[in-house]
Amino acid sequence: QVQLVESGGGLVQPGGSLRLSCAASRSIAERNIMGWYRQAPGKERVFVASINSGSITNYADSVKGRFIISINNAKNTMDLQMNSLKPEDTAVYYCYLVVFSITNWGQGTQVTVSS
Repeated sequence: QVQLVESGGGLVQPGGSLRLSCAASRSIAERNIMGWYRQAPGKERVFVASINSGSITNYADSVKGRFIISINNAKNTMDLQMNSLKPEDTAVYYCYLVVFSITNWGQGTQVTVSS
């Protein structure tokens, strides 16, 4: 089983930026796909962004043009640069890693966008 640990969450004002990181306990170079979901209070967990083994990225329409996902295979880490944050981006952000067709999840990190 792969351990995933997120970091970088916090409180930020609207229009601000945050950078989330996800550190994996094993190599991510063999991933099928890796990415982020988020869950707002009282709502379902929804897709945010992903990057596959060919480093092709995909984004939810709600974050396209504002968020950037990136991978560092040497460090087994994945980042999510979040810019122009909005109050509706407030949620717990979870990273996930699919390797050998098994999905692994992190414990989540809280992002709060508020003035």
